[in-house]
Amino acid sequence: MRVFIKSFGCSTNLADGEVLAGCLAKAGYRFVNASSSADVVIYNTCAVKGPTEDRMIEIIKRASIGKKLIVTGCLPLINLERLREETRFDGIIGPASGDKIIEVVERVLKGEKVAILQDAAKAIPSLRLPHTPLNPLISIIPINYGCLGSCAYCCVTLARGHMRSYSIEDVVQRAREDLATGAREIWLTSQDTACYGKDRKTSLPALINTICKIEGDFAIRVGMMTPNAASDIRQELLEACQHNHVFKFLHLPVQSGDDQVLKLMRRSYSVKDFKRLVKAFRTVFPEITFATDIICGFPNESKEAFEKTLQLIDEVKPDIVNVSKFFSRPRTPAIKMLENRVPSEEIKNRSNKLAKLAKKVALERNQQWIGWTGEIIIDEVGKVSGSWVGRNFAYKPIVLRSTNKLLGKTMHVEVVKAFPTYLESKIVE
Repeated sequence: MRVFIKSFGCSTNLADGEVLAGCLAKAGYRFVNASSSADVVIYNTCAVKGPTEDRMIEIIKRASIGKKLIVTGCLPLINLERLREETRFDGIIGPASGDKIIEVVERVLKGEKVAILQDAAKAIPSLRLPHTPLNPLISIIPINYGCLGSCAYCCVTLARGHMRSYSIEDVVQRAREDLATGAREIWLTSQDTACYGKDRKTSLPALINTICKIEGDFAIRVGMMTPNAASDIRQELLEACQHNHVFKFLHLPVQSGDDQVLKLMRRSYSVKDFKRLVKAFRTVFPEITFATDIICGFPNESKEAFEKTLQLIDEVKPDIVNVSKFFSRPRTPAIKMLENRVPSEEIKNRSNKLAKLAKKVALERNQQWIGWTGEIIIDEVGKVSGSWVGRNFAYKPIVLRSTNKLLGKTMHVEVVKAFPTYLESKIVE
């Protein structure tokens, strides 16, 4: 039988999708590149934001009539009621379902209506399950599911649950296997990588140090971490990240530049804490690529509070700012704050203003790389014919044009031009 799988959202969900594909392939299913050619269509969904959920619902509605349709991922646990009211499907199962997907597909093909959601927020599938990489050069490894936070706006905990970590041994074994099959990059991913191991009396730095002992030519990208959890392990983390195998990359979501808004969001740190952590990393790694996230228009966010956010971005100058407009999500504490909501037009204006500043800062940061020479790992085919995208030691995306096939190769380049979201280079002979 022919299967079509499409995964959406964060790198953890992409990793889940790779396992779904790997398990079904081992069970004998054949994969196709278009839903119209499939007998079974599987959408591995994301629903972290309101617009994302809307997009998922529309995609599910447009699923080809006559195809068996299975919905997995976060949406079934975040907003099952809407899913049932507005769409039709043959099976639903929560995120991180691992090899349970085989049972769901088999039952759906027999004509059953299947719903497996019980204990989905406690799932932790084996890292030894088969997986089919989306990119053979990139090994995406979930190191823990769930988190220890209780952010007022976040609905992902409804789907991912309380934190549970894999053992260091399991993660390292998976990394070894993926590197042996050709991976050049290892992405350590979770809702909060800095929380890793707190349920196992170990830590993220201990994990990084152990992976770095593996022989070979590879680089590790450490995923998003909350400022409070990262602060708890700051010194050990700085030391671990000095290893040559680790990309000098930091994803530290601040969400707001105002302490009162952070308290309302239930973020367990202050703006001062955040700035202290950024300074610590930049002191050790001056060329580090620093990414952060901002939510515009959280309830009770005053114009003065938003101005503080603009000031913070202008001061710390992140390389990347992921700007989101606030949307209330089902069963989150923020819903009870909506009597003090910011008007939607004002949220739009603030978002545009912040995005404009972020783009300006990003270009300024990238212009500092003009003239840099060094090695990059080509890990992606470019959007323009004859172009390739590689990453340097700071995880900067660097575009290279060549008629040769460069995927997976290490190239020595010089950066010749800068844009807000990438650098352009030429080959250095």
